[in-house]
Amino acid sequence: MKTKLHFLLLVLPCIAIAQLKSPSEFLGYELGTQFTRHHQVVDYYEYLAQAEPQRMNLMEYGKTNERRSLLLATISSKSNMDNLEQIRLEHLKGMKGEGAPNKAIVWLSYNVHGNESVSTEASMQTIYDLLTVKSDYLEDIVVLIDPCINPDGRDRYVNWYNQYKNSPFQVDPNSKEHHEGWWSGRSNHYMFDLNRDWAWLTQVESQQRLVQFNKWLPHVHVDFHEQGVDNPYYFAPAAEPFHEVVTNFQREFQRTIGKNHAKYFDENGWFYFTKEVFDLLYPSYGDTYPTYNGGVGMTYEQGGSGQAGLGIVTAIGDTLTLRDRILHHHTTGLSTVEVASKNITRLNDEFKNFYADKGYTYKSYILNGNPDKIEALSNLLDKHDIKYNAGVNTTVKGYNYKTAKTGSFKSSGNSLVIPSNQPKSTLVKVLFEPIAKLSDSVTYDITAWSLPYAYGLDAIASETTVNGVGVVQDNTDYSAIAPNSYAYLADWNSMKDAKFLAELLREKIRVRFAHKPFTLDGNAYERGTLIITKSDNKNVKDFNVILKKAAVTHKKKITATNTGFVESGKDFGSSYVDVIQNLNIAVLSGNPTSTLRFGEIWNFFEQQLNYPVSNLDESYFHKVDLSKYDILILPDGRGYNSFLNKHIKQKIKDWVKAGGKLIAMAGAIDGLSSDKDYAIKEKETKKDSTINLESFEVSEREQIKSAITGAIFKATVDNTNPLAYGYSDTYFTLKLGDRSYNYLENGSAVYLSEGANEPVSGFAGSEAKKKIAETLVYGTQRMGKGQVIYMIDNPLFRGFWENGKLFFANALFMVH
Repeated sequence: MKTKLHFLLLVLPCIAIAQLKSPSEFLGYELGTQFTRHHQVVDYYEYLAQAEPQRMNLMEYGKTNERRSLLLATISSKSNMDNLEQIRLEHLKGMKGEGAPNKAIVWLSYNVHGNESVSTEASMQTIYDLLTVKSDYLEDIVVLIDPCINPDGRDRYVNWYNQYKNSPFQVDPNSKEHHEGWWSGRSNHYMFDLNRDWAWLTQVESQQRLVQFNKWLPHVHVDFHEQGVDNPYYFAPAAEPFHEVVTNFQREFQRTIGKNHAKYFDENGWFYFTKEVFDLLYPSYGDTYPTYNGGVGMTYEQGGSGQAGLGIVTAIGDTLTLRDRILHHHTTGLSTVEVASKNITRLNDEFKNFYADKGYTYKSYILNGNPDKIEALSNLLDKHDIKYNAGVNTTVKGYNYKTAKTGSFKSSGNSLVIPSNQPKSTLVKVLFEPIAKLSDSVTYDITAWSLPYAYGLDAIASETTVNGVGVVQDNTDYSAIAPNSYAYLADWNSMKDAKFLAELLREKIRVRFAHKPFTLDGNAYERGTLIITKSDNKNVKDFNVILKKAAVTHKKKITATNTGFVESGKDFGSSYVDVIQNLNIAVLSGNPTSTLRFGEIWNFFEQQLNYPVSNLDESYFHKVDLSKYDILILPDGRGYNSFLNKHIKQKIKDWVKAGGKLIAMAGAIDGLSSDKDYAIKEKETKKDSTINLESFEVSEREQIKSAITGAIFKATVDNTNPLAYGYSDTYFTLKLGDRSYNYLENGSAVYLSEGANEPVSGFAGSEAKKKIAETLVYGTQRMGKGQVIYMIDNPLFRGFWENGKLFFANALFMVH
């Protein structure tokens, strides 16, 4: 009897395996012979969840902008799934040094870049094998799989490829199917790189994903990518620089996993490389962000990306197929789970160690400044589960971000206090530290991002614990607006104010603003103050209702007055008080522009400002009647020298002189600066004429002297210029390169003054620092009846440089 029962136990799993369809069986084609559209991927995961309800959960954790499903699959053994919530909670107790967890959590993330399309295909084979031939790994492991972080981008690529591929597919690299157009599948709907958004959470995909990520905080997280066609496979360990908070264990475990991968790759004769290119510094990646939250975060890169299609001939004459690519990602995925399954105790012990008190130098970060910016930062901290308090009336001392020296300021109940002594202490250090320590100046991304600079707040990093109190609740009644007043006043110094203005303009409310400071009813008002008069809106039905609704929606304090006769400054009827027009705005898209930079502008209008914009493609721009638009925006890009031929240049210039407003950003300025009518001129710098005879390796590293890898500089602000209304006399700008232009004679709104070419945070090479000395950041020029606005630095970079956004709003609404 015992023998028969044992036989049945052996047979039953085999029956289950036979009954469960593989991806190829379910889809009706061999995996790797076609690209699978997102709805088919969803169908397969739903099928697995229905077929294996005791070992798999599937949830839709959100929707994309284009309404595609975002999925998270959780798989483990039946006994583990029966106790899944207990396992999760026991794991999270480790953040407090408590609990006795005996399972490990592995999270596999696929296809954050849509045209790196192999990984979603690999995810289907990986989850199938984990439920079948590799199910023994699940005895002590909970595996979470996000099959496609970026469904909009992936379907964009897959649909494009299916449209243009040969049949059968063509391996010739010159064939159309290997050359995507301007808008590739890499980015999401708003052309954002989701692999740079983990920390900033500007996109809906990131925001929804992080809710689930914070519920688990996995021991191991893998982000599956693709790189250039001719590159061998890349896996951990990562390259320098490692951020100093990365623990010895996290480094060591990366090496352990990498050696396990190497074993399988060696057996198959596959090429690979490690410890190069992909570092662990910038906090907003799919490898660094999990690392700074206690896990072992890693990037795996397969050669191929959007160029490879179903197959392509590489530079050395080999043929790389989609099947090859799937097999490689499938191998490292299973290898990762295998290594984790053999290190359960170590992973749990080290997770606890990570969350133990690290004794970081700075014990508290205290921030003062605009309440709207404090609120915006608080909202971000909430999403990261970072704890904070309101300040108390006291003097705090420490590193002063504004002066880059030891200093002090007064804190109050309006201050924000972020303690280091909290579960997310390492993430706090990384996001708030004034200067990230660099072990190597050659990095893959920006080297400075400190949130006090990004949000435009005064800050002290204190080496002592600063006490705070529970966050003060905002009990303001924003609907309490006195009806039938002569006018209503609102300040202008944050993006909240810009959103409030945009809503009023959409509702056809006429708004004025002050070019000069004034005093009224004993209150002082700054330049840019919004003035909404009853007389201007006498024909607007429900004027008071609309105004109250906007005030409540945006938590905007409105001050009523019964006169336009000011005590000092200019009266409301003065020529120094301008009317803000309801604007028709256009932005150029297409080949001259960078998709990322265009996307930042598109996202700004639709997801932040909520104001209409027309996207004009370069292919038909020459036919567009520009007189229909008040503003034209030229995003950064590398194609302007060819796009801006003499006819297009003249078309734009005639439109500006007739009263149009042109906003030219970075690379677009390069294309305009040679025209004598544009006041902007590139700074002349002496070039080193000496011949460098150093070795190639040394010469390559020498190039970093001319680079600025995302560093923060302290700039001077002329806040009498409408482009700078709402700002103080200083602004911390994020520079992404050494582009340099001379000051404008009469319109330099923001600039690097003498001696300000040393970054307050981040890396800048010696030659680059010389080049940007005493140069323009933002400026304005009157041309005929119109205006040209120059933005050398990008105030909308990745949507996270919060303090730059008001410059862009000023360019739209305040510069007349």
